[in-house]
Amino acid sequence: MSWKGALPVAALLAAVCSAPCVTFAQVVPSPPVQDFVPPAVGTYRLPPIQKATDGWVLDGNYFPRRLSSYTHDAVTLLTFIYTYCSDPIGCPLAYATLDGVKQGVLRDAALKGRVRLVSLSFDPTNDTPDAMRIYGGQNARDETVPWKFLTTYSMWTLKPILDGYGQDVDVLYDGEGKATRARAHMLKMFLIDPRGVVREVYSAAFLHPDVILNDLRTIAAETRP
Repeated sequence: MSWKGALPVAALLAAVCSAPCVTFAQVVPSPPVQDFVPPAVGTYRLPPIQKATDGWVLDGNYFPRRLSSYTHDAVTLLTFIYTYCSDPIGCPLAYATLDGVKQGVLRDAALKGRVRLVSLSFDPTNDTPDAMRIYGGQNARDETVPWKFLTTYSMWTLKPILDGYGQDVDVLYDGEGKATRARAHMLKMFLIDPRGVVREVYSAAFLHPDVILNDLRTIAAETRP
């Protein structure tokens, strides 16, 4: 795959931010150009990888919920982000990809009402429920394809979730050795079936809406209501 259309970091930071700083998720790079045709639905299988990790999260109304309430009973795409991420092939790419998946689901009668999207913050200190709601914008309010923008109480409650998914994240430090708000992480997206089992983990190289939509249809076909 090749990368085209990625915006420079300066453009991503052009929005005027207040504390906590929220980089508008709508300023995003284009997904990588897909140079292969996914196999036909039903001709391949996505084997189970692991059970989806549970834990306590906060929704946009500051209401505590179990993460499992967002990873069961629908085909779910879960990714970890933080709202002020400036890496054009990091969190903004994840947002763009999920937005593309959402549009594909809306056009597919077999997927309508059966898919959920979840974005969970790496940084509960700065990414409050209010910040996550602002980051989500219209997608946080539109329930045609549920897209949940979640955070946690603290790093203490977040860490077991990150560990369970094998999602590494490191705080970056400035030249004086002081911790900054920036995070270093490898972008991952988790495809979870309605039983709460992870069936695929996408890296940035394979983060393309058409590829993911094909896998969503494959999972949906084997778990028809």
